[in-house]
Amino acid sequence: MKRILLTGASLLLILAGCTNAATDKHSGEQSKEHMQMQHDENMDMDHENMEDMEDMEGHMDHDDIPSLKASKGTQELSLPPLLKKQQGSDFDYEVVAQEGTTQFFDGTQTKTYGYNGNLLGPTVRLKKGETVKVKVRNELNEPTTFHWHGLEIPGSEDGGPQDEIQPGKSKIVTLKADQPAATLWYHPHPHELTSEQVFKGLGGMLYVEGTDQDSADLPKNYGVDDIPLIFQDRIFDEDHQLNYDELMNSDGTIGDVSLVNGTLHPKLTVTQPVMRFRILNGSNARNYTFRLSNGASFTQIASDGGLLDEPVEMNELTLSASERSEILIDFSKLDSDEPVAITDEKGNVLLPFDLDFESKATKNSTVSWIADEPFLTKEEKDLPVSKEIELFGMMDKVTINGQKFDPNRIDFKQEKGVSEVWEIYNKPDHMGGMIHPFHIHGTQFKIISRDGKGPAPNEQGLKDSVLIEPGERVKLLVTFPEKGIYMYHCHILEHEDNGMMGQVEVY
Repeated sequence: MKRILLTGASLLLILAGCTNAATDKHSGEQSKEHMQMQHDENMDMDHENMEDMEDMEGHMDHDDIPSLKASKGTQELSLPPLLKKQQGSDFDYEVVAQEGTTQFFDGTQTKTYGYNGNLLGPTVRLKKGETVKVKVRNELNEPTTFHWHGLEIPGSEDGGPQDEIQPGKSKIVTLKADQPAATLWYHPHPHELTSEQVFKGLGGMLYVEGTDQDSADLPKNYGVDDIPLIFQDRIFDEDHQLNYDELMNSDGTIGDVSLVNGTLHPKLTVTQPVMRFRILNGSNARNYTFRLSNGASFTQIASDGGLLDEPVEMNELTLSASERSEILIDFSKLDSDEPVAITDEKGNVLLPFDLDFESKATKNSTVSWIADEPFLTKEEKDLPVSKEIELFGMMDKVTINGQKFDPNRIDFKQEKGVSEVWEIYNKPDHMGGMIHPFHIHGTQFKIISRDGKGPAPNEQGLKDSVLIEPGERVKLLVTFPEKGIYMYHCHILEHEDNGMMGQVEVY
């Protein structure tokens, strides 16, 4: 889709027309319609709802979610290094899953996992249209996979649970970045081990860079005015270790310790007036609602799969597990005497900023674009639903369409290049249900509607993961550009490991 650049007065007119409706995405309160649907479902409670009521004791209620401890701002934010190309090899890059240790707390080395290091991994940058060979190697003492989350590649290269690499083994995968410029990521995906491996530190950013973002004249100096932010929560045992077996929760392991790019108590020194932040919710299960501590607005420019149809002024941004968003903050418009930080919805400081720049904002803060065609055509909106998916349950009782994941079962089939409408229903249970972040491998889809209403402006962009409230029905326009077998699942990693996952074969 083409986007038309706008500057100056044209941009001001667009921004003046923005309303808080665009910033109200999933505040956490259910609509009356959702509550009525939930009541109706509860009145028709079946035997599944009543089964194993003793499991309720271990279920984490929304009110029980621990608050994050505020950052003290004592450590400069760590920035993932850029992955360098190999010279003189039969592959372009190498990514190694390995064990290590990280000092989060004084005097203690915490055992962690990382890619090419102790914790998290380097940022992989691909040019749009580029094809590269990546050697992936497993130096863990357990199987793993390398999943390229959001990349539209053949199922054989996707790194789902069907593609395990045993300890000490390696393989070469071919990645072709044939899609719009976007902020993606990579992480492990071995069935029943994903949640623990991510919890211990495996994950990294993956950028597709292209002319569509270059033409928008966005900040793009990595580590200077273009900053990756991986938000994660963790819980440590009394020895300051990530003892997953002791600490895990089957409804999603949620901690009270906030890490950004693996940094405890981070701060960021801002050296440019306009900053671009590529935000990833890399947590196992926590949902984040991000705000600025001084109440100022910011501009969302991209979602999971690339640029939005047009920038959207926001006062808060909600991301469920695995979702990404790109935002611009013009610090030159803020009161330099007032502290500013990224906070959560409770006001807990996640990332404080130290402002250290002299110049005022340049054209980067006044350049925008609009799409030259509708986000959804009438034909796309009118397509009938061809695939229905029901998410249900809690803890180890989670299912999709009443079934748990079976690697030997193909749940759906879809033809390559043919658009279909998937309707995802988050069926409430007797406890009210949970938010489920729903992810599809191998595609960037469009949100058609939420409970019959069109997507908010900040959801009018390509997505691969979508937050779905209890009782909500979300329609997606799904097109697979490549062939293969792909997963679709809840991205609460414990739910995924417990079988809330299915397979679609694209032929």
